[in-house]
Amino acid sequence: MTSSPEGDGVAPDAEREASSDAEPAAAADPARSPSVAGAPEELDDLAGRAEPAESVPDPERLRARFGRPFEAGDVIFREGEPGTEAYLLEEGRVRLIKKVRGAERSLMVLKPGDLFGESALLGGAARWSTAIALSRGVALTLDQGTLQNLVERNPAVALRIIKQLVGRLRDAEDQIEIMMLTDTQSKVVNALLKLAQQSRAASGSSSNGASFAISPMELSTRVGLDVDTVKRAVQQLREGQYLRVADERLEIPDIDALRRLFSLLGLKDEIRGEQ
Repeated sequence: MTSSPEGDGVAPDAEREASSDAEPAAAADPARSPSVAGAPEELDDLAGRAEPAESVPDPERLRARFGRPFEAGDVIFREGEPGTEAYLLEEGRVRLIKKVRGAERSLMVLKPGDLFGESALLGGAARWSTAIALSRGVALTLDQGTLQNLVERNPAVALRIIKQLVGRLRDAEDQIEIMMLTDTQSKVVNALLKLAQQSRAASGSSSNGASFAISPMELSTRVGLDVDTVKRAVQQLREGQYLRVADERLEIPDIDALRRLFSLLGLKDEIRGEQ
């Protein structure tokens, strides 16, 4: 998350382009998604990719066999389509969106290493969201049989998938909590507190500060607000010295101070509601 010349914590160009309401480009060519079932030697490679072993598999070999390249704006799959393949993002960024009462809402922004389209694990399940590429990249394409074989042959891969799905559930619960807040600043502060706590837990740090990478688009997705509104809220927090933006990362020097601000915002909202 970097600052613009105006100092408002503006996202990189990719986020600005993706926040446009323009119609997504046509879907990527399915012909670029080779079938991967029944290739045990390649399954071993995928298992090594998901859980590094002593001999690291050749990335080019994996991409040649399983890779689906895409360009910015490509639709990888659409909401309502049959879910026949899952994807492991190798390179680039992908946004998941869902239509709610005719309007498109961002659900999350995926980064390399993320699994998505996991509805393919359930035979005959329809896609519950649309995946649109934010940048050029590559995803490994896994059909149901291949993914099942991979999980059965490598428990470490299964554990990694379970951890990702549990993380998605946690994020969904956090989003529900945030959506219940009425004040814009409270939504942003609450999301930042949760991200700070996750960052501290992951690093094992006992300090009262935290640092993590997140773009305005990713933050707007978490809080259900448009990117410009999120930028203004972040700028207000910067002016109050509750956070800093440096090297595409957000730094929260005092989590307790941000937590006290959240309590004050809640009290203010309660007083406003009683009037």
